Amino acid sequence: MKPFDVVVIGGGPAGSAAAIGCAQRGLRVAMIERQEFPRFRPGESLHPGIEPVLAQLGVAGQLCVQDALRFNGHWVQWNGPLRFNGFGSDDKGSWRGFQIPRATLDTALLQHAAALGVMVHQPCRALAVLGEKCRVRGVITDSGPLHADYVIDASGASAWLHRQLGLTIRRCSPRLIARYGYVRGCPLAYRHAPHLSAVPGGWTWIANVQAQLTHWTHLAFDAPNLRRPAIPEQLQHLPMQGAIHGADVTWRISTAVAGNGYFMVGDAASQLDPASSHGVLKALMTGMQAAQVVSDCIGQPSVQSSAQRQYSQWLGDWFEKDMEQLRRFYRLHPDPPRWLQPHV
Repeated sequence: MKPFDVVVIGGGPAGSAAAIGCAQRGLRVAMIERQEFPRFRPGESLHPGIEPVLAQLGVAGQLCVQDALRFNGHWVQWNGPLRFNGFGSDDKGSWRGFQIPRATLDTALLQHAAALGVMVHQPCRALAVLGEKCRVRGVITDSGPLHADYVIDASGASAWLHRQLGLTIRRCSPRLIARYGYVRGCPLAYRHAPHLSAVPGGWTWIANVQAQLTHWTHLAFDAPNLRRPAIPEQLQHLPMQGAIHGADVTWRISTAVAGNGYFMVGDAASQLDPASSHGVLKALMTGMQAAQVVSDCIGQPSVQSSAQRQYSQWLGDWFEKDMEQLRRFYRLHPDPPRWLQPHV
């Protein structure tokens, strides 16, 4: 089979950003995604910083449209009275976030990758790593082998390549489970900006994400009481839209996010809980950065080792900075997590 320059595992934001970035640089790219699109994913509330990133990827024109739900900041009730935290502004006006359904975002990115020449295999499952002389050389899939100079793992929290290679994960919190769901309708107080509120032993997030559709998330700092309703009291009078879901959002990072023939991006590389506020932005930026590094390595093989170290350092520093900010924020909680490291 004709080899590719890059095989990307996963067609979410991180994988699509990596595939687009590689294709923009003239590389031959294959992507495998195990699910058909559109697929269900949470994470509709997007930081203002995502707009120039989407523009660089070539999809801002169709996603950042005038009728998209926009917001200038968040209402926060944490260690004092309710207050509004704006994103800021410049000479063009206030910075505004987006409410973009994940199915819309994921599909637009994947379709743009295909339009750039990425060979998309969907649905297609990764079965095993192709290796040669202690180097990743591609992926065996249920549609056949895909040989490549590099593999980019964007498989999300399942961290497929990590498990295949038997790598070590550094966990920085106890197991954390975020429960989330949707209700039909939206109380007036939540229509114009999301709300983050401290509750005993955790927090809740409420956001109007589409017309007559409100998303909520609840995180318990310790083991959640699954018998206790997770739906915020303010929304319990509204009819549910679908089931209540749970997601493992334990703080973690792979100890080897780059190695011989591979790079990890998005949640496959590292993860914090949703209060870190920019999971989709991180996914896109790590995918784009990995694309740049892979292009550099293919164009100049002598830089491979240093490029792997620099990518690992960049991603690790970002994770540590975000984690420390989240720790400082959680220390201000009226009922902070018992597992937080003492403040130094």
